[in-house]
Amino acid sequence: MGAPVVTVDGQYVGRNWTQWTQGFAYGNAILCYDATDHPDLLEVGRSLTHAHMAEHLTHTGVHDHGFNNLSTYGQLRRLILEGRLESNDSELRSYELALKVSGAVQAARWTSLPGGRGYIYSFNGSHSLFIDTIRTVRICGVAHKLGHGLMGEQDCRINLLGRLLTHARTSAEFNIYYGEGRDSYDLAEARGRTVHEAIFNPVSGTFRCPSSQQGYSPFTTWTRGLAWAMLGFAEELEFIGSLPESDFASDGVMTKEEAIFFLEKAARATCDFYISQASTLDGICYWDTGAPDLRYLGNWKSSRADPFNQYEPVDSSAAAIAAQGLIRLGHAMGEAGRIYLNAGLTIAEVLLKEPYLSSNPQHEGILLHSIYHRPNGWDHVQKGAKIPFGESSMWGDYHLLELGLLILRLAENKYYTFF
Repeated sequence: MGAPVVTVDGQYVGRNWTQWTQGFAYGNAILCYDATDHPDLLEVGRSLTHAHMAEHLTHTGVHDHGFNNLSTYGQLRRLILEGRLESNDSELRSYELALKVSGAVQAARWTSLPGGRGYIYSFNGSHSLFIDTIRTVRICGVAHKLGHGLMGEQDCRINLLGRLLTHARTSAEFNIYYGEGRDSYDLAEARGRTVHEAIFNPVSGTFRCPSSQQGYSPFTTWTRGLAWAMLGFAEELEFIGSLPESDFASDGVMTKEEAIFFLEKAARATCDFYISQASTLDGICYWDTGAPDLRYLGNWKSSRADPFNQYEPVDSSAAAIAAQGLIRLGHAMGEAGRIYLNAGLTIAEVLLKEPYLSSNPQHEGILLHSIYHRPNGWDHVQKGAKIPFGESSMWGDYHLLELGLLILRLAENKYYTFF
């Protein structure tokens, strides 16, 4: 059945058309080792990465490199650099080679647009820009930091930082709305509205329309897509801030100041939208801000989320991703970002206890009430229920563990980044 994706009656199952969660499965073990120092968890994560993840490094058909390979090879390299993992020099070099290859292969999946724009296209094809990719494109940043580039036709060397920034800028311009009247629904009160997919004519480079694969409509906000934007832009803001000015002179795309400006603008807009428009009183979100049966829940934004209602499911995985994005943006902004840091900690406090944190040893998941694909009906609905609830996803578990690790590091006056 392939990599485990979601649970059905508490047991993880795969979907044999996709392997995008395999890195999360092994990355979960590595994150658990990081938090507990339990050697068996390290052995699970490291041995399975060595045995099964190589094909993900050269996978030309997906936009998921940052998910799969930073969650495994990237985490293992970080543990070596932190002195947490005993290794020889060749093991470190093998992880770094893996990350270089992955970053270059990801950057090669490219659609060029007029005006110096462009994007890493989704597995739907060259016309499709997914907001999800803003969190996976960071693999290009790691490869760049390791001194790597993508070699193209006639030995043309393509700068991976330039690819990252160009993709991020295109995503910020076409997947995020700022209340500036781009369409009839781009209103000031909906600033930060996020669309899952932007559709282009790949021949002319013309933007055609917003779309959504997993949301309710192109004009509502699928909350996991919103969460990917919150976390992705916040992480890239952290990364860009860590680089020397000289890196931007060589990439030829924009200055460091310009990059920080648009990344912070997108991160703040999406985080503000989550706080004011997409989340409930306790910071948890339903699966889409425009889900049609939310009307039966009354003033749901002013109430605590109810994962057991009979109308629309919450998506705890989106909340876990969003919480990390809020904390990272707040940390990057310092005192001016206190509202974001506090919001992220509020969500974490809710998720790290029942009914979201699983306490049943027979349930293979960690974070309950995760949603995969509501429109396609891919989530398990228990007998007698009308909507899915009580199940877990591999990315939901991973991001809850990563959220916990980030908070643990903050409590120790340390910090944790992908780079």
